[in-house]
Amino acid sequence: MRKNGIVCLAFVFVLSAMVAPASAQLSPTGKAATQVGDGYGQWIEVTYSRPILRGRRGILASGESYGQAVTAGAPVWRAGADVSTRIRTEADLMFGDNTLSAGEYSLFIELKGPDSWELIVSNHGAKAAFNREDDGKLWGAYGYDSSQDVFRVPMVLGAPIPFAMDQLTWYFTDVTEGGGTLNIIWENTIASAAFTASN
Repeated sequence: MRKNGIVCLAFVFVLSAMVAPASAQLSPTGKAATQVGDGYGQWIEVTYSRPILRGRRGILASGESYGQAVTAGAPVWRAGADVSTRIRTEADLMFGDNTLSAGEYSLFIELKGPDSWELIVSNHGAKAAFNREDDGKLWGAYGYDSSQDVFRVPMVLGAPIPFAMDQLTWYFTDVTEGGGTLNIIWENTIASAAFTASN
């Protein structure tokens, strides 16, 4: 009887070890990096997690439900998954009339509608893992406070692409020593924000 109990307990342990990672599965990590400034000597790097569509379509929805699936109850979108999306820059950057001093920040997006997104650069720190400890840092965009905003800038939304990008992707385009464009793409949507770099 005792042997059966031990075998049963071992089976439950093995089964839980197999199931736990799947239920706690995090999205794959991503990184976009480029160099700007004199001689392309200063790095800009965006680190984020890459949610996958997994067969879903219309992820941003429409009407009053627009953006609700991706914000999942947070006031703004983490523009990724899991750990808050982060930008680190060695150069001072200008997004429109807004200055971003060299340093590290969190990135969020306010999804105002299918034709109106705002990129938010924030002083919020990022938790490395989900926990309930109040250390002033955020997991994703939960607990986001606009008083931590460095600035907000409108994003340019491109025409819907004719295919579905499976994994959310941040990337840089049109980069020169003097600046470039920061882009995000997921499913059929591309949004971008141009920047210049101080040399």
